[in-house]
Amino acid sequence: MGACLGICSLASCVSCLCGSAPCLLSGCCPSTRNSVVTRLIYAFFLLLGTIVSCILIMPGIEAQLKKIPGFCEGSSSIPFIQGHVNCDVIVGYKSVYRMCFGLAGFFFLFALIMIQVKSSKDPRGALQNGFWFFKFLALVGITVGAFFIPDGTFTTVWFYIGVAGAFCFILIQLILLIDFAHSWSQAWVQNMEEGNTKCWYSALLICTVFNYLVSLAAVVVLYLFYTTPADCAANKAFISLNLIFCVIVSVVSILPKVQEAQPHSGLLQASVITLYTIYVTWSAMTNEPDRKCNPSLLSIVQQTTSNVTVATPSNQVVQWWDAQSIVGLVIFLLCVLYSSIRSSSNAQVNKLMMTEEGEGTMGDFSAPREDGLHRAVDNEQDAVTYSYSFFHFCLFLASLYIMMTLTNWYSPNSDYSTMTSAWPAVWVKISSSWIGLLMYLWTLVAPLILSDRDFS
Repeated sequence: MGACLGICSLASCVSCLCGSAPCLLSGCCPSTRNSVVTRLIYAFFLLLGTIVSCILIMPGIEAQLKKIPGFCEGSSSIPFIQGHVNCDVIVGYKSVYRMCFGLAGFFFLFALIMIQVKSSKDPRGALQNGFWFFKFLALVGITVGAFFIPDGTFTTVWFYIGVAGAFCFILIQLILLIDFAHSWSQAWVQNMEEGNTKCWYSALLICTVFNYLVSLAAVVVLYLFYTTPADCAANKAFISLNLIFCVIVSVVSILPKVQEAQPHSGLLQASVITLYTIYVTWSAMTNEPDRKCNPSLLSIVQQTTSNVTVATPSNQVVQWWDAQSIVGLVIFLLCVLYSSIRSSSNAQVNKLMMTEEGEGTMGDFSAPREDGLHRAVDNEQDAVTYSYSFFHFCLFLASLYIMMTLTNWYSPNSDYSTMTSAWPAVWVKISSSWIGLLMYLWTLVAPLILSDRDFS
C-alpha cells in the first residue's frame, strides 16, 4: 500500500511539474492568482541562476576544482588521466558571462514566443503557465551550451550588450521605485487621515528624516573618500550636481501648486528618490579607472589618520563582492519580487509596465476552495493581466543587469585575461540617476502642465 501511495504521489508531482502553476501550490500556501504564481516561478528561475553565478564567482572555487583529479586542463599529474575542462572559463567573470548568457537567452526566447498573447486560452498561455520541468531543462541546456562558446570577441561584444541591457533595467528599477514611493506615501497619508493621526504622522516623519539623514551622511562620506583637494573633478561634479538636483525635486514636491494637484505628494517620496540617487552616484564612482578617486571599501575601512593616498595602477583587476555589488543585488531582488506581486493604482505606471490596475495582489483569493485545497485561480481567461512578452523581456534585461553587477561593470582588456574599470559604466550609471530624477519630477509637474488629462 505504501509503495502504491508513493508511486501515486510521484506521478502527481511529475504531472504538476509538466502541468500548470496551480499544481505547484501546497497546502500551506494561500490561494492566489495564476498570474502571480507564474511570475514568481520565473523570478525563482532568475534567482537560481543568480545564486549559481555567485557560487562560481567566489574566490577559491577554481583552486578547489583543480584538486579534482583529471578535471581541469593540466591539473593532473597522473599520466593516463588528462583533464579536458578549462577551469578558467567555468569560474570567475567568464562563468558569469556564460551563465547570464543562458538566462538571457532563455527569457529572450520566451519574450519572442509570447508576443501578442491575449488570454490564457491561447495555446501559448499553457506554455507560459505550465510545463515547468521541461522549461527548467531548456534553461539548463542553454546555459550548459553557453560554456562551450569560445573566448575572444564574445566577451567584448557581450559586455557592451550587457551595458545597454543593464542600463534599460535600471530605468525599469526607477519606474518601480517611483511607483513604490508614491504607493507607500499614499497608503500612509490615507491611514493618517482615517486612523490614528499622530501615530501615522510620526511614522511618516521618522522615515522621511531617516532617509534624508542617511543621504546627507553618504554625501559627506563621498566627498571625504572619493575626492581629493587637487583632483577628482568628475566626482566632485557628480556629487554636487546630484545633491542640487535632489534638493530641487524635494522642494518641488512640497510646492502648494503640486500639493493641490496631488494631495498625497510629499517629502517621503522625495527622500526615497534622494537616497537611491546618492546610491547610484556612489555606484558610478566605484567604476572610475583612476584609483586615486576610487578607493576600495577595504582601504577606506583601514585608512589611518594620514591623508596620504597611494595611487595604484589604473589596470584594476576585478574585486568580487564589493559593497556596491552587494547593495545592487539586494535592490535587484527587491525590484524583481515587487514587479512579480505589485498592484499599482497608478494608471500611467501600469501602462508603462504593461499591467492592469489592481492586478497582481496575493490576498484576494486567500480562502481555500470547497475541497479544502489551496489553488491558483486562473484570472486570465478573458484577458491577460500583464504582457507575457514584456515580462520576459524585463527578465532578459535583469539577467544582463545581474551579469554587470557581479562583474562590477568592469570591461575585459585587450587579451581578455582580466577585467578593468571603464568610463562607459560610470556614465551609464550617472545618466540613469539623472533620468530617474527627471522621471520623478515629471510625476510631480505633469498634472500642472497637462491639466486636461487625468493623473489620479
